[in-house]
Amino acid sequence: MLFPCRNWKPTIAIKLSLLVLASCSIATLINPLLWMWMLGVVIINHSILTFAGLFPRSALLGPNITRLPQAAAQRGEVAITIDDGPEPNVTPQVLDILDRYQARATFFCIGKLAVKHPELCREIVRRGHNVENHSLSHNWYFSLLDPWSIHREVFRAQNVLSEISGQTPRFFRPTAGLRNPELEPVLAHCELRLCSWSKRGFDTRVGNADAVLNSLMHDLKGGDILLLHDGSAARTPEGKPVILDVLPRLLDNLAEANLHSVTLRSAIP
Repeated sequence: MLFPCRNWKPTIAIKLSLLVLASCSIATLINPLLWMWMLGVVIINHSILTFAGLFPRSALLGPNITRLPQAAAQRGEVAITIDDGPEPNVTPQVLDILDRYQARATFFCIGKLAVKHPELCREIVRRGHNVENHSLSHNWYFSLLDPWSIHREVFRAQNVLSEISGQTPRFFRPTAGLRNPELEPVLAHCELRLCSWSKRGFDTRVGNADAVLNSLMHDLKGGDILLLHDGSAARTPEGKPVILDVLPRLLDNLAEANLHSVTLRSAIP
């Protein structure tokens, strides 16, 4: 059951899926002996949508921002996005690095962590960056939730982050980028836009700063949206959060390529 929302405009894939479900229901009512065949069709239909939700950059389930607009790309803009904070031992150091390079970033913050560290969340905004919605709890099973639970996770985080930061989030990113068909109606209801990324370094699992940096820099160009983590960051062999080694080198490379990091909301109308 999809969460009701007048602002929601289903994609062609969702419309076809609803048509399949309606057709199967009607066929079963007309001829109950077909129920096993129709059940198989429904399972296949649901499997296709579930599979689509496993690809963070997919747009089959709804609009998905994976790159900055062309105008931003032509200005040499990229967006560094930082997930899973605020993290009191890492985020302040990330902010200091960004300050040194006069760079701007977008922080997708977890609602419950913002409640625990409200001043740090406000500091992100004070330093010229943006706070966006990364759900209330960041549960690993977010993509398996029913529409009402998804709404609770998104809506409560929206309220918490708005109240703490003084800035209403405009973008949402689910846990690991995974989602199900129920998410887009909820985002429409909360006036949020789904945003994934064009490049990531897998820095929650890879503690090798060179490998993370190489993944982010490979074929990097204006308009890219980069993903890093202040919370859940992997550690280097020396025990240092890998983002702290990667970020200065990344910003140096951006400068050499005549690129600069901006916030999502400054680049996307």
